[in-house]
Amino acid sequence: MIVIYHDNLKILSLEASDDKAVLATENIVSTLFAVAERYPDQLLIWCHISQKENLNASALAEIFHHQKIVASYTTGNANYLSNTIGYVEESPFIKINKEVSYPTWQLSTDVGGAYAAVFLAIKSSFPQNTNFAYFLQSFAKLAMPLGIFCYSEPKLLETISACISDKKAAKEAELFKFVKQHYRTRWLLLLLLNLFIYEKRIPLLAFFKALFYKKRKIPANTFDSITIQSSRKVVETKTIDVVIPTIGRKKYLYDVLVDLKNQTHLPQNVIIIEQNPDEGSASELDYLNNESWPFTIKHSFTHQAGACNARNLALAEVTSEWVFLNDDDNRFNSKLFENIFLKASEFSATVITTAYLQVNEIQEYKTTHQSGIFGSGNSFVKKAALQNIQFDKALEFGYGEDIDFGLQLRNRGHDVIYFPDLKITHLKAAIGGFRTIIKKQWADDLIQPKPSPTVLYVIQKHSSSEQLKRYKLILFLKLLKNESFGNYLHFYKDFKIKWRRSVYWASKLKS
Repeated sequence: MIVIYHDNLKILSLEASDDKAVLATENIVSTLFAVAERYPDQLLIWCHISQKENLNASALAEIFHHQKIVASYTTGNANYLSNTIGYVEESPFIKINKEVSYPTWQLSTDVGGAYAAVFLAIKSSFPQNTNFAYFLQSFAKLAMPLGIFCYSEPKLLETISACISDKKAAKEAELFKFVKQHYRTRWLLLLLLNLFIYEKRIPLLAFFKALFYKKRKIPANTFDSITIQSSRKVVETKTIDVVIPTIGRKKYLYDVLVDLKNQTHLPQNVIIIEQNPDEGSASELDYLNNESWPFTIKHSFTHQAGACNARNLALAEVTSEWVFLNDDDNRFNSKLFENIFLKASEFSATVITTAYLQVNEIQEYKTTHQSGIFGSGNSFVKKAALQNIQFDKALEFGYGEDIDFGLQLRNRGHDVIYFPDLKITHLKAAIGGFRTIIKKQWADDLIQPKPSPTVLYVIQKHSSSEQLKRYKLILFLKLLKNESFGNYLHFYKDFKIKWRRSVYWASKLKS
């Protein structure tokens, strides 16, 4: 292990694990690359000099349990790019829960680390005479989609201290430069527009200077040569239960059970919550009892419709080490569970989501990476990660219950990892679903809310205020495109009224 101590401007000291000093240049970034070349198999740690005695060396082996992990921690509440980056990006990687290990590309200079192999892989892609803080943001932003696992990790410090006094946030010019180099150019204009509308600022100079920067890219195979085998154990008993909510899909559910029956690694329990809101109806799943199955089937029938309720009922009955959140119109091969446990062990993943394609759909994402989404019909979760987590019933028959569930997991310190080689086909069966019309609370409202209150509820619950404002502006602009110029003023007034109604109903959902 090599530890680099700095004051955000220059290297102050550099220590190897054998207590021998290593020669260093003053520039922090160039030193990182130089040290990586000299010690290609070592873990490199950077630490602000004020945190030298606070560095939690005993936790480093647990934190960096495989070679593609990059972790850091920001003292205080402000990140380098500040909350303003929320005007540009809607992902869950912006609003960081600093109490747990949380996925984010917003790395900090305060304390952090990565294996030398990671820096060696990108040496030719980044200028070395750059600002250290900017370099970390840029590197992580580009590396996360390519399979580098980036985290905010409070365990890096023994005690959480006050904000480092000499730490500087990005200037407006650096913010606009970052947006130009890492997002589509149109986001420069939208950032400027957000700052003008919500903060009454017009940084035109920063905007125009940013236009001259080129977009940064690194090759898709940059990190392919770095192998992963986690030293942290997350698979013990290899037992797994399957959760399936179903309604009106007898034939499709049978095929799902056959796929489960054919698994080379069989589940312990298959928990089926059958719903039919029709009064006087009864279960139609006769094959559950008429045929022999190599697992225990726990079947419940209810007249209460709703996937959130059904999944919560099923989760309450899970007894195995792992749970598969399945759907009643999925298909998958016989080695799915076997491969799930291989990947969970290899990456030490407690939440796994698979490729989830419809028939003949072309797969777009082909790299294992930290996912910004979560699928409630194609995910595997370790039971221990599910403590105090449920599907939010406020979102029943609405939007975003799977997004919300994934964000709950992340906020408990459980990253969602996408594995493109694990595949489930989603048939999207035309039959089934809800046969009764579910009347929303706001259905009779004289002024219909816009956006849907369930959409706004999820954004308010999990996003930053800047991300919420971003969403509001983009929604306004999208709807404005359909209006004639002469109707702009009326549309603006109407939009504000409908937005307020959505805010009102979203607050009702909270209660």
